[in-house]
Amino acid sequence: MLASEGARVFVCGRSKQHLIEALQAIAPLGEADGVALDLANKNSVARFFDAAEKSLGGIDAAIVNAAVAASGLTEEGKVDLHAIIATDFTAYLDSCREAAVRMGNYGDICMIGSMSTYALGPHSTVYAGIKYGIQGFAVALRRELGPKGIRVSLVEPSRTGSDMQLPDISPKKQRDMIEAHEMLRAEDIAVGIHYVLTQPRRTVIQRLDITPRLMIDE
Repeated sequence: MLASEGARVFVCGRSKQHLIEALQAIAPLGEADGVALDLANKNSVARFFDAAEKSLGGIDAAIVNAAVAASGLTEEGKVDLHAIIATDFTAYLDSCREAAVRMGNYGDICMIGSMSTYALGPHSTVYAGIKYGIQGFAVALRRELGPKGIRVSLVEPSRTGSDMQLPDISPKKQRDMIEAHEMLRAEDIAVGIHYVLTQPRRTVIQRLDITPRLMIDE
């Protein structure tokens, strides 16, 4: 969506195949480049922003959206738990720091959180806890960076069709739920991000919750 309106886009894929698929989707609409990195690995976030800055010549907006699914605290092994925190929390903080330093006194940082913050179920303790932390971090960071000319926003989607829903919800079931307005599409989140980024500079959308019209359990 942003590329189609003239933005130069630089993306990160967790694998080369994910990166290729993203760039192929963007190519007919606009200009895009990217790298394949696992942002949970030490120094990967800095490497990503180095590559982005070199490709773009500067950074005006950073959309922070690296995340993996997680279940209950006693349902995760210690190694997996640390890896999840590295991706879902540490990489967020590292990305915001890198973006803020490189933006100087003008820019937008938009983090993608989750409505799991409000649906505190017994099988989502790790994920909900991390996203609740991101929520508080986003508010505090807005106040820290606002005087420096950088806006900070948080977009919190509800259940969205993606690989993160597997194996609990099959691709067919996801399509059926989207058709029934019980699940979001990735495009719905893009519209929300676009809204956040295109507001007058004197304003900031501190938090934007997006939920399916017929979803009533969150």
